[in-house]
Amino acid sequence: MIYSAGAFSWLGGFAYGLAIDFATTIVIDGVCYAMVVWESRVGKVAHVIWNFASFYLGNLLLFIFCYWRILAAVRRQARVMASHDPVGPRPSQAQSNQIQTTIVKTMIIVCVFYAITWMPMKFYFFLAHFNYVSFSQGGYYTVLFITLLYICANPFIYAVKFDPVKSVLLGLIPCKKNTVEPVASVQVATPGVAAIRTAQTRM
Repeated sequence: MIYSAGAFSWLGGFAYGLAIDFATTIVIDGVCYAMVVWESRVGKVAHVIWNFASFYLGNLLLFIFCYWRILAAVRRQARVMASHDPVGPRPSQAQSNQIQTTIVKTMIIVCVFYAITWMPMKFYFFLAHFNYVSFSQGGYYTVLFITLLYICANPFIYAVKFDPVKSVLLGLIPCKKNTVEPVASVQVATPGVAAIRTAQTRM
């Protein structure tokens, strides 16, 4: 599933970009204008609506759906563990509640951050297609920079909110291990005399 999703995201985006760019691009006075020439206004409007629904609203719904499924799985596992414990709540249930809270917070942060950072690009795409604003490289690269903020910050969101991800990322950082052996206190009992000796123990 992971490899299929990766291949689809790369190949699907590549095929979509080529199909749209080759059909709607024109060169005027040595300058290349992408997504400018459309055979019909209906096709242009349909593409703008489809692009917004698929790559903006669709992604938000996908985030909510996936996080909701993760939350449902965690709750189901917590109920199963609670049913096998006749004594009462255990520390594992408190940990499960903490995991659920973390999942909800992460879902809210990811969805809101995605909605805010991708909205300028979608609005600019919409307004430029219908000639409400003139297409310029400065405006395009500005909204593109805002969009890329989400992509760059997304790994850090997961690293901060999820301990498993944090531990994996910390494991990738090269660091020197402590070579100093701990010193432990050992009590030796002898007939009539109790002496405390300090010895080095190898862990």
